[in-house]
Amino acid sequence: MKLDLFDYNLPEDRIGTIPADPRDEARLLIINRENLTIDEGQVKNLLTVLGPDDVLVLNDTKVFPARVFGEKDSGGKVEILLVREDGDGWWAMSKPGLKKDKSIKFKAMPAGRRGLNGEIIERGDGMVKIKFDKAGEDFKKIILEIGKTPLPPYINSSLTEEEARKKYQTVYAKNEGSVAAPTAGFHFSENLLIRLKEKGVKICYITLHVGLGTFQSVKTENIEDHQMHSEWFELTEETAKKLNQYKQEGRRIISVGTTATRVLETCTNSFGLLEPTMGETKIFIYPSYKFKFIDALITNFHLPKSTLLMLVSAFVSSPNTEEKFVDFRSSLVGEAYQKAIDLGFHFYSFGDAMFIC
Repeated sequence: MKLDLFDYNLPEDRIGTIPADPRDEARLLIINRENLTIDEGQVKNLLTVLGPDDVLVLNDTKVFPARVFGEKDSGGKVEILLVREDGDGWWAMSKPGLKKDKSIKFKAMPAGRRGLNGEIIERGDGMVKIKFDKAGEDFKKIILEIGKTPLPPYINSSLTEEEARKKYQTVYAKNEGSVAAPTAGFHFSENLLIRLKEKGVKICYITLHVGLGTFQSVKTENIEDHQMHSEWFELTEETAKKLNQYKQEGRRIISVGTTATRVLETCTNSFGLLEPTMGETKIFIYPSYKFKFIDALITNFHLPKSTLLMLVSAFVSSPNTEEKFVDFRSSLVGEAYQKAIDLGFHFYSFGDAMFIC
């Protein structure tokens, strides 16, 4: 399947730079896959759209300030994006690229405390592996002091670091480890979650630490040749048991975001039930993938030619609906994207949302 099938044109002024405030005031496009309707509303309208037979699954990962700056022995500046810890070091993206055995000095600490130093011990898959001279809680404390929130490169934001750490995070973030936020969750305020629970909506949490794949574009002409980067996740035994029970009761399973979707689809066995798992997933969902567990999806508006757009395209096409996928623009979700553009919706991480049911 050709990559160009997943392209569309987006005016630059439709890219969101600041999330809605309050969060649940964000706009919402509701796509009904059966009736082929597209309706406009706000995220807070989920209070009337959802009912006691519905289940929300959210990703409770927490973003850490993974972007750090340092300098080489030569004095040249280096920007590092920490991706994941692996044994004796961290895999990271570097700008500019770094050779093995090169040393990096990072920002000195206040009050005369020792700074942070690192050495490149390995290269591979477009990244470098850095061994730091600090570990454990000492390393975490330093990163919290010197690191910057890794806002996506398409966001030209005036947010201070303090504001970014608060706004580029879901209100229910708990388990630290992501270099990017599960942005569909941005739209849920604490008040909205409380009121949904009061209405009887069930809420479950899984964890997937969003990694390098979020920043990487698809570069292969045929999407089947694209290699997904692995991301760590956990579906606990307790949560799997609850969700299996809800599924067997005929409740509607609504995944909040593509990250939660990938966990649920990764963990579903051949009998349509979830198996508790902790590990890594490389699942790549595109047409004509058959969804095994989720019934509906709340998600943001995604970049052209992205794996996230491909996942959404699969959800609204055969074998999940009667619509055969031809290309994104002519599909139901492509029609919804064009309507969102015409109505002035905001796109991407700090943008508005859609509910596909």
